[in-house]
Amino acid sequence: MSQTISKAVTVSAKKIANGKYSKVMLIDDNSLDNFINKKLLESNGFTEETVAFESAEKALEKLKSSGNDELPDVIFLDIMMPGMDGFQFLEVFETLPTVIQQHCKVIMLSTSESFKDLNRANKSKSIKKFLNKPLTPETINAIHV
Repeated sequence: MSQTISKAVTVSAKKIANGKYSKVMLIDDNSLDNFINKKLLESNGFTEETVAFESAEKALEKLKSSGNDELPDVIFLDIMMPGMDGFQFLEVFETLPTVIQQHCKVIMLSTSESFKDLNRANKSKSIKKFLNKPLTPETINAIHV
């Protein structure tokens, strides 16, 4: 298993060195936000492929069923969603196999300016960044995870 983990980390490091991530996952219940963010991420050279989910549960199903080469390098995760919210997603995400957790870098996106949400996000070992919506080309170009 450690060989698998180091392979996934090596693949991620190569993608970061090239300045582009192979695959990104968007998790947001707002289909318009997903559409706009997909176009922004791809047109600004951040990723080659974007897969979007309007349900945190469906995104988790996809992660669980993906092979190592199918995992997204970066996950953009909304906080406020019906059903399973972003923090509930993280609780389940942190129980997934280590190779998935280490490969997928989570960036939390939100319109919430609540210090409570920011503090909660800062306490999570899985969240690499907390960004306010909307994404902009300048924000995308400044992301290095």
